[in-house]
Amino acid sequence: MKELVDQIKARLRDQNIEVSDEDIKSRLEKLIVEFKVPESEARRSVLNYFFKEHGIVPQIRAGSDRVKIAEIKEAGKWVDLEAKVLDLWEPAAETISQTGLLGDATGSIKFVKWTKSDLPNLELGHSYLIKKLVTDEFQGRFSVKLNRTSQIEPLDVDVEAKPASRAPQQVTVAEINEPGLWVDLRVKVAQLWETNSEAISQSGLVGDETGAIKFVKWAKSDLPDLVEGKSYLLKNLVTDEFQGRFSVKMNRTSHIEPLDVDVEIGSIAAEFSGALVDVQKGSGLIKRCPVCRRSLAKGVCSEHGKVDGTYDLRIKAVLDDGRRVQDLLVNRETTERLLSLTLEEAKQMAMEALDHEVVRSLIESKLMGRYYSITGPRIDRYLLVESITEVPPVSAAQVDELIAAVVVA
Repeated sequence: MKELVDQIKARLRDQNIEVSDEDIKSRLEKLIVEFKVPESEARRSVLNYFFKEHGIVPQIRAGSDRVKIAEIKEAGKWVDLEAKVLDLWEPAAETISQTGLLGDATGSIKFVKWTKSDLPNLELGHSYLIKKLVTDEFQGRFSVKLNRTSQIEPLDVDVEAKPASRAPQQVTVAEINEPGLWVDLRVKVAQLWETNSEAISQSGLVGDETGAIKFVKWAKSDLPDLVEGKSYLLKNLVTDEFQGRFSVKMNRTSHIEPLDVDVEIGSIAAEFSGALVDVQKGSGLIKRCPVCRRSLAKGVCSEHGKVDGTYDLRIKAVLDDGRRVQDLLVNRETTERLLSLTLEEAKQMAMEALDHEVVRSLIESKLMGRYYSITGPRIDRYLLVESITEVPPVSAAQVDELIAAVVVA
């Protein structure tokens, strides 16, 4: 983030514009973190915002060159493509109106059409001349973006294109190392999370003996709900990637088959140590939907409506090691051990106090400010706690000893 801020600040200074680092950073974070806009597009957007604020007309963009897909080998270029739409995927964010694959005789490439572009939708199997696309690159893979300046012209001729391979392969979680592939997985549902979008019916964590991976089930897929702790054969999933982390998506073409066997989940544990500085909302005594295991809001499941929920205990917290922070999810068993309090005792405590928040207050009083070392798989921004051990903080005397040792050395 600092590198992006410095780049933007340097461009602004070229136009005698002075803006604070904090103003630039806040706008970048909103675009990149909240709206999931790629860094290159966020950089352009922030620059254009400050140019406009200070009455500066940005330089006219360079013209675009007609190229073949195989010739795209650099990010930040303006190009024109004659291509066929080989595949369309469910957009991962409201800022994206369409995403999928374009193809010509030389290969295929991912495309993203931003919602704010106000461009007409591309149709699967149709051919187009698309002008003023912006090339992008992430971890060696190129893509193209359609924005307000792009133009879409339907073609009367069919563009010859290599077909996109949609034949799914049965793989393990550890073998998923590329986005845009169609795969089958034999997995167990390890965690179900609260969804933050009406477009998503379920999301969470599935895993097999090789590890765990995030999954998203789109609401439009009309697929049955997965149940936490159950094992399934999931067919026709699409792999995806964001900031180096892979995930799988279920859409209308996917299938869910329950398994009679219990799939074992292995994990590559991450480690983190620091002070527990925040106990987040949703910690303590909660109720879950008995069908999909989502946490309820005032007795209502976002998928199944008003239900008679089942009680559960959990902790959502934040550790801080002085340099960075880590969000945690702690399950019932580990929460009971940390609090020396069973689920039944927590229910009794809440009943006597006539307030479920009394359990969260207990968590804060027992854990806040203490130092912990944790291990578990890291999925998205959360570390799913498998083990947690309290460790004593470094004392002032120990700090003095370390400084003295460095000075002597």
